Amino acid sequence: MQESSWPASRPLGECISARYQIYLAASFLSSPFVPINRLIVLHQIKLMDSLSVLFKHFTMNAKVFYSGTLCGIVDFDNSQGGGILHVLRQGTVRVNRPPLLDLELTKPTLLFCRRPFSHRFEVDHRDGADLVCASIDFGVALNSPTLRGLPDFLCVPLENIPGIANIIASLFNEAFADRPGRAVAIDRLMEFMVVLLFRHAIDEKLIELGTIAGLSDVKLAKAILAMHEKPEYPWTLEELAQTATMSRTRFAATFKEIVGIPPLDYLTDWRISYAQKLLKSGKPVKLVAPAVGYSSTTAFSRAFDKHIGMTPFSWITMMT
Repeated sequence: MQESSWPASRPLGECISARYQIYLAASFLSSPFVPINRLIVLHQIKLMDSLSVLFKHFTMNAKVFYSGTLCGIVDFDNSQGGGILHVLRQGTVRVNRPPLLDLELTKPTLLFCRRPFSHRFEVDHRDGADLVCASIDFGVALNSPTLRGLPDFLCVPLENIPGIANIIASLFNEAFADRPGRAVAIDRLMEFMVVLLFRHAIDEKLIELGTIAGLSDVKLAKAILAMHEKPEYPWTLEELAQTATMSRTRFAATFKEIVGIPPLDYLTDWRISYAQKLLKSGKPVKLVAPAVGYSSTTAFSRAFDKHIGMTPFSWITMMT
């Protein structure tokens, strides 16, 4: 097999790479953050739209960096952070990342890599494999409550995801063509793939711990969505249990078992993660503090320092 860091560009139909591009432009079509400015009536929260609430508070951006017919050995360096989504349409790919991963993909598959680490694809040079690969930036830290509990690798055959066939066809039609707006189109389609993957993970209970697992539980989902929608509200354990239509004791035990941490610890983690989003958007600390449930900047700074290891002002300086 031929080994290389990145595949070379060749016309579609030839083995090796059909197209390789790195897109450095910003995702100007990504939905901007919209502050919550109205009271949410808890009983009106739609569980069926829990993913929309989950994605509402951060911006997900996909950047396709490879699309084509891959052959040989290629190393994917994910040291820059964020996740990677691979979409395999046809071909056989051996995925290797000792000692964490060693598997062979023999059918159309979505492979999501959450953490920033390198991994290797091995493809028979005689057959090739049609792939679209994108980096996924969730706009939050990897230890955010939103991402906690996701496995390092999530591998799902396309045939298991309802309604995805037409999206796959559109993705590869755009990826292998030279049409105006191609880059934007395939980036947005890859973001849609992530939504479909997360939806499937919730429906099929593929994730056993963390926020996604909690959203798979009908009762816990009510409390999680309430915290996400109203981080500024002074939630008590009793109120969250009532929202979940469970007893206080049962709610606390079930939440910790499925989500991985106690409810009020999750609330604090979510508030700090949400605060980071607000701070990155340019909001001053004096406005962020009440928006995430703190009565003063002093109390907020103390909680932020405890979770992040530095004050909000130091963190903002580091990020800029």
